Amino acid sequence: MKSLLTLSVFLVLIKEGNGEKPVVSLLPRFPQVYVGDDVTLICKGGRNPTKWIKDGTELSHNSYVMLLTTVTPHNSGQYECEQNGEKSDPVTLTVLALEALAQLSPSVGGSVITKGEGKNLVLQVDDAEELNNWKCFAFRGESGFRFNGIDVDKKMKRAVIFAELRDAERATFWCMNKNATHRSNAVTLKMTDKLVMLEPPAAPALLGDSVALRCLAWGAEKVEKVTFYRNQTKIDSINADTYTIIAKQEDTGMYYCHATYRYSHIDSAAAKKEGDSDAQYIKVIDGPPAANISASGDTLECFCPKCSDNCTSYYWYYTPSNDMYSRSRLPEYRKTIKASEGLYCCRMNCGKGFSRFSQLYSHGGQSGSGNALPIILGLLLLVIGLLIVALVAMKRRRQGESSIQAAKDKDRTTGGDYEQIHLKDTAVYHTLGESKDKAEGGYEALKKTKEETVYHTLGSGEGQSQGEGGYQGLESVKAEVYHTLGSGEGQSQGEGGYQGLESVKAEVYQTLSSDASKKTEGESGKGCEQLSQKAGEALTEEENPYEELKAEKQKKESSKETE
Repeated sequence: MKSLLTLSVFLVLIKEGNGEKPVVSLLPRFPQVYVGDDVTLICKGGRNPTKWIKDGTELSHNSYVMLLTTVTPHNSGQYECEQNGEKSDPVTLTVLALEALAQLSPSVGGSVITKGEGKNLVLQVDDAEELNNWKCFAFRGESGFRFNGIDVDKKMKRAVIFAELRDAERATFWCMNKNATHRSNAVTLKMTDKLVMLEPPAAPALLGDSVALRCLAWGAEKVEKVTFYRNQTKIDSINADTYTIIAKQEDTGMYYCHATYRYSHIDSAAAKKEGDSDAQYIKVIDGPPAANISASGDTLECFCPKCSDNCTSYYWYYTPSNDMYSRSRLPEYRKTIKASEGLYCCRMNCGKGFSRFSQLYSHGGQSGSGNALPIILGLLLLVIGLLIVALVAMKRRRQGESSIQAAKDKDRTTGGDYEQIHLKDTAVYHTLGESKDKAEGGYEALKKTKEETVYHTLGSGEGQSQGEGGYQGLESVKAEVYHTLGSGEGQSQGEGGYQGLESVKAEVYQTLSSDASKKTEGESGKGCEQLSQKAGEALTEEENPYEELKAEKQKKESSKETE
């Protein structure tokens, strides 16, 4: 009996000396691991230091927890850990160069949140009716959790979960269907306790894609200036909060930002603040092969040159042009489809996963911004032109009204541009027109003979001795009669001028017509037409009233001389 007790103690001591055999756990427990996932390997059963071996080669990592971020097929292989001389059984990691069936993404922002806060993650699947059969999970630290439920929005054809870190520095979130045959991509959120934070996208940085790095200051509306660094080297300083790169392999590295900001929304005179963010690791990877769309009339074709032979069927997706939130999968699995107006994309089903989505293709000229932009710009320029014309016309109209009103005001008052007129006797004054020899708008007293001299406005013909629109006293004794000359050629006076007709007392005047420019019927001429005279005919003595008047005058003068 005593010997048996001694043997039991000896066996316990041997077991404690050798330690338990370590076990490698792969977390989260994904049914498949896709490009871009974050994976954690934990060596259970011992303490640090821990030795890690991949495919027979020892790695430099020596902690019992090993985090693999943004995995690619290069991370695939057999992993073992060793503690206290004991080696674990190998665990195989297979990374598929494919995408998951469903998409999980932040509703806003990127992958970094401040301590104590959370973020909504949106789940979209091909068949929105199946959303109630999906469940979501979180992996924080070394433990996994399941969400009690998800908030399904049938109208928007999506579900929402509220993701929070609790006390963990980082956490990974994903969703699976009830049969665990399909899952979404995984989203990893990281915590920061700094006021300044660099927020990279939650999606992997794929080679050739645009990657936006945003620098924010907690509680501030915006930052005034940001300097970005990669691997401790300054790369750019800008007066904006976002730095965008077109991802290349050499862009992989640790990034952080230095921001200058104020809490101006609290106090307009707030002091300037500045600070650095935590460093974030950005890994640029060559993602899954992408599908493409080509079009020939109404026929669309989906193809994927880099896809493997396992990719045998096609998934087509349609979005009405007027509703960007209602993407739905079409019941088509062929390479080509007939398209109607709207937005289309496609991808290939490769068994355990999918290719990347193709570019978004617009059929029927609704795409977008590229086709509509010239039309919009043209309409905008047209509207601006019409507004300018209307404003110019309105301005001229107002200037005209102002000029008229000013003239009226000046007529009612003295001074200014007008001179008070002092009438002497019965001298006649008249406003002068625009004359080269006279001041514009001035006045000139008209000459007055012993008896009333008749004045008449001169026409605007060329060769006048007076300024255009001026006045000329007509030579007269007593009541001389003047006759308006027409505008015919060969007149001795200036065109449109006046000529005194020889007459005594009441002589009859007749308007001369324009010899060279009579108007046709229905048109109004500038001058007046000679009355009752045919062309080339002269008035006879009987018809001529001037001769009768002259004879009567001579008779009277003879009788006076006789007396």
